[in-house]
Amino acid sequence: MSINLQTPIDYLKGVGPNRADLLKKELGIHTYQDLINLFPNRYLDRTQYYKIHQLQRNTAEVQVIGEIISIKEVAQSRSAGRGKRLVATFKDDTGIMELVWFRGHKWIRESLKLHKPYVVFGKVNWFQGVFSMPHPDMELLEEHQKHIRSAMQPIYPSTEKLTNKGISNRVIIKIMQQLFLETQGRFQETLSDKLISELKLLAKSEAVFNIHFPKNQALLARAQFRLKFEELFYIQLQLILKNLIHKSKIKGLPFTQVGTYFNTFYNEHLPFELTQAQKRVLKEIRQDLGSNAQMNRLLQGDVGSGKTIVAFMSMLMALDNGFQACLMAPTEILSVQHYNGLLELSNNLNISIKLLTGSSNTSERKGIHKSLENGELDILIGTHALLEDKVKFKHLGLAIIDEQHRFGVEQRSKLWHKGPATSSQNKTDLGVIPPHILVMTATPIPRTLAMSVYGDLDISVIDELPPGRQAIKTVHRYDKNRLKVFRFIRDEIEKGRQIYIVYPLIQESEKMDYKDLMDGYESIVRDFPPPKYQISIVHGKMKPADKDYEMQRFIKGETNIMVATTVIEVGVNVPNASVMIIESAERFGLSQLHQLRGRVGRGAEQSYCILMTSHKLSNDSKIRLDTMCSTNDGFEIAEVDLKLRGPGDLMGTQQSGVLNLKIADLIKDKDILQSARYYAKNVLQNDPTLKHPENKAILNTYQQLGKYKNIWNYIS
Repeated sequence: MSINLQTPIDYLKGVGPNRADLLKKELGIHTYQDLINLFPNRYLDRTQYYKIHQLQRNTAEVQVIGEIISIKEVAQSRSAGRGKRLVATFKDDTGIMELVWFRGHKWIRESLKLHKPYVVFGKVNWFQGVFSMPHPDMELLEEHQKHIRSAMQPIYPSTEKLTNKGISNRVIIKIMQQLFLETQGRFQETLSDKLISELKLLAKSEAVFNIHFPKNQALLARAQFRLKFEELFYIQLQLILKNLIHKSKIKGLPFTQVGTYFNTFYNEHLPFELTQAQKRVLKEIRQDLGSNAQMNRLLQGDVGSGKTIVAFMSMLMALDNGFQACLMAPTEILSVQHYNGLLELSNNLNISIKLLTGSSNTSERKGIHKSLENGELDILIGTHALLEDKVKFKHLGLAIIDEQHRFGVEQRSKLWHKGPATSSQNKTDLGVIPPHILVMTATPIPRTLAMSVYGDLDISVIDELPPGRQAIKTVHRYDKNRLKVFRFIRDEIEKGRQIYIVYPLIQESEKMDYKDLMDGYESIVRDFPPPKYQISIVHGKMKPADKDYEMQRFIKGETNIMVATTVIEVGVNVPNASVMIIESAERFGLSQLHQLRGRVGRGAEQSYCILMTSHKLSNDSKIRLDTMCSTNDGFEIAEVDLKLRGPGDLMGTQQSGVLNLKIADLIKDKDILQSARYYAKNVLQNDPTLKHPENKAILNTYQQLGKYKNIWNYIS
């Protein structure tokens, strides 16, 4: 059978069906390729051999050459627990030490050879004037000298089950060596000569050899760089190619003009001067809409940065070109808020806007369906209800999705198919021209993650707040300071302001959380007694109508304090609320704390966020609280969050498999990622189809990856 990296692992000498089965289940190793891509976690530097008289009392791992001169069993002292330990006396020409085993005596004793030179490796202990090495790694010197000589020993990822079944690190090293013998250490080059020489990269075969059996520290560093670059390069190549193919193949509706709606609003009804960032983003959107390709853009902007007005003005461009627009939000509260906001903005424009949610009654729905299909309705705002089959547009030209990480891919693609048919007679054969897509998020995504997960979308960022907004002051207070905090609340209420007090709600301990919320509510009522103070309460167990009633009372200013769980995280806009108190703040993630803080600071007055915690705080909690107190910048916060939680957690469950990287690390290898994206763009700019002879290796690798979906198939 010819050696091919797709050969099943069962065929590798020394593996066999049982081991193959374990390697598949425990480490996901099915083929030779998978084994090659099992990269070591760390390395033991075995370049030096120590003499016994050179040993130091430290925790370093060392290797010593010597021989066993005697073996005995010794009863344990009472303090060490009953049982025996096996002790071998080990000597070299400078002294003696002990090798000690606490279990497995029988087979260890049988396998040890007296007066034969061994290399022993492990951590040494110093006890009563003698060095000892518990459970050493041992090899006869002649065996040790036979191996592919690697100065540094790789330590591979493993599991308890593998170790228990006898697949130790030594066994993995042996099967890895066998793989190198069978393949003769020759691996097909995956990058172009130009890239290799420009970046001074190791050749593929040399990099693969030195990642598993590095000759020295310097070669290991070069091998790691080469393989990290390659992994990130192909992720970027796929994402950028996907974007290019999208633009060349997926035609967009041509928005040829910026007309009356847009210009009238911009010149006569704009409620405030746009920031430079908003102007820049509108320009980017305008270019997309006029380019004949479908727009597929992600708009990032911190809470309160003015994404809504950008979305509205983009909708006006659709209307100017004879198309309809829609905006889909993940919750009813948020869609109602968008609806009210857009209604206010369109006051003088003679535009028809409607709201469709789960609560819309049958007659409302019928009216909306009818006016959508005959083109009388210009803009539809709503929740998932927009995706229902009954919702049919006459000419949908622009679909805006807010907080898109709350929607699955399938739901987004349903919106695609609501675009106008390319021919009204034959919709099925000729297909649908998809509407332009604008995705908005107030959850700042770190650049590295945006480049990797959303690398196939064009990205716009609103990175400045509207003028007149004051930065929110954030402080951390312990429970013992509660009376001072209550005094501060009274002062703010005296000034006519409103207050949020938020309690955590974490599914697993819902009963406990509910109790916390109700206890908190009762103590607040005691300190802020009616009728002088009015308090609203909102939580997940309430009926939607009751929740809405309480929300409305707070919005209208009929209540001073809103006690709530995180249901208010997204989308309640009360400019008069100036204080956000977050109870048990240590139980929240950074992005959630930042989202909650964004509920205040919406008016011209100074706003405050107070993070209340107990005295017991983990290290991560301290970092989160310090970050919140030191910055209001959502992108800075997102970077810290990425470091604390890692990419999988940050993207949420639907996306956590997106970056199952083998060797690169998005956080530590930020610079390599940026370089990989730069070179991938460069290659595709000069050769979009990768047909130039110099890119043969790149094209070949790219096609293989598509074929076997092996490592780099992570398209968002």
